[in-house]
Amino acid sequence: MKRYGTWIGWCAVLATLPTLAAAEISGKITLKGTPPPERKVVFDALCGKLHTKDAFTRHYVVGPDSGLANVFVYLKEGPPGKTYPVPEKMPVLDQVNCFYEPYVMGVLVDQKFQIKNSDPLMHNVHATPKVEGNKEFNIGQPVQGMVTEKSFPKPEVLVRFKCDVHPWMFAYVGVMPHHYFAVTDKEGKFKFPADLPAGKYTVVAYHLKAGELTQEITVAEGDKKELAFTLEAK
Repeated sequence: MKRYGTWIGWCAVLATLPTLAAAEISGKITLKGTPPPERKVVFDALCGKLHTKDAFTRHYVVGPDSGLANVFVYLKEGPPGKTYPVPEKMPVLDQVNCFYEPYVMGVLVDQKFQIKNSDPLMHNVHATPKVEGNKEFNIGQPVQGMVTEKSFPKPEVLVRFKCDVHPWMFAYVGVMPHHYFAVTDKEGKFKFPADLPAGKYTVVAYHLKAGELTQEITVAEGDKKELAFTLEAK
């Protein structure tokens, strides 16, 4: 009984100790300078019926306070020894009004994602990875609502997708070995999953036109860091 009482006592003490909180990393990407004007998309007859006004390329999507959207932000290397179960929920790369949506997205290595055709016309999905082990594919989706599942076995930033039927259609998918990645929103903001262990990391911000910047950071348990990157228009 004495040993049992001692164990209960230690449990009570441990329950009062503060738990170590993981770090939280967020931030904003801004664009310096004036980007080139976006080009008007010249639709074919079928895609033109889906639009009531002009549409343009999405090379630079700049929001309030020069916030830059569609920047892929990620840790160059994840925490050592940490594993990342593949989520059951599958991200969706959709084809809507003859555009890929989203324009930039991310998945884990070996994570299945869906490619969907939401348009009442034919698209083809042509992925052109460059990393050995990630296989190129080119599939037709002639029926509205058609869904195809795919995955990539190797990390790659970024895999290009295009539609050979509609040459203005592009999308880009980052394939990561860990889940510490994000794509900036229309205000240029991003946030990583809030379970990052303490340590030293390299944060990479990559934009398809403005290029890449890195930032070395050190985080302690419970840190809440706000990062800032400024990319220049080219």
